[in-house]
Amino acid sequence: MAAMLAPGVLTLAATPIGNPLDASVRLVRALEQADLIAAEDTRRLARLAADLEVTITATVLSYHEHNEAERTPRLLEALEAGQRVLIVTDAGMPVVSDPGFRAVRAATDAGYGTTVIPGPSAVLTALAASGIAPGRFSFEGFPPRRDGKRASVFEPLADEARTLIFFESPRRTAATLTAMREAFGKDRQAAVARELTKTHEEVLRGTLAELADWAANTEVLGEIVIVVAGAQPRSASAEDLLDEVLERAASGERLKDAAKAVARGNQGVTARELYDLALAARR
Repeated sequence: MAAMLAPGVLTLAATPIGNPLDASVRLVRALEQADLIAAEDTRRLARLAADLEVTITATVLSYHEHNEAERTPRLLEALEAGQRVLIVTDAGMPVVSDPGFRAVRAATDAGYGTTVIPGPSAVLTALAASGIAPGRFSFEGFPPRRDGKRASVFEPLADEARTLIFFESPRRTAATLTAMREAFGKDRQAAVARELTKTHEEVLRGTLAELADWAANTEVLGEIVIVVAGAQPRSASAEDLLDEVLERAASGERLKDAAKAVARGNQGVTARELYDLALAARR
């Protein structure tokens, strides 16, 4: 059997996001050949190995967000000793909203090689299934848990032209969709993907208003990915936008900041043009 892992090299491996049959041949062989496996959840790793009928002979080390700073030196020691070190998380790719980044930085800073075994991705799976334009997209991770902080994150994204992708807990999905409806507009197209690749996989598509209503009246279950269409460019004259600038300034925003914010969402109008008009209107 060809070796999948090199001695003294840190390997990151993507694991299935639901269906164990999505595991790659390279992942199976890496699990069999590793000397040390750093796993986000050792019990989940044991279940995956059982599903794949893999016998793990490696030392298995718990490695998650609460102990990765403490455990990373152990990974470097193993690399120094020429061991084959593998990092896996509960599902999907390490580093992407999961542990692994600290280890990669530490390994590269110390001069060790790093490599990746690609595989399933909840981000790309949800994007492909959403029916929303995939040309340019931005992965935004998990939104903040608190309403105020969540709104402060969504507001600057309101005029983002790229498709936006978020992870979310089922317990907070209704609150997040409601906040998105307020920040992005009730008619913005979106999709909620749940339990991807699993038996009860479901992708719901509609406006943010429709999806927020659905979540408010449903017991949302499973792993959630939310895909939101990018903002459509607006085109208006500076004169048409003057009232919006003045209203924002009247509510306490600095005039320059108000002009910049309004200009960001409107093609063909500059912040300087809006600022000068607003300044003249105030005189």
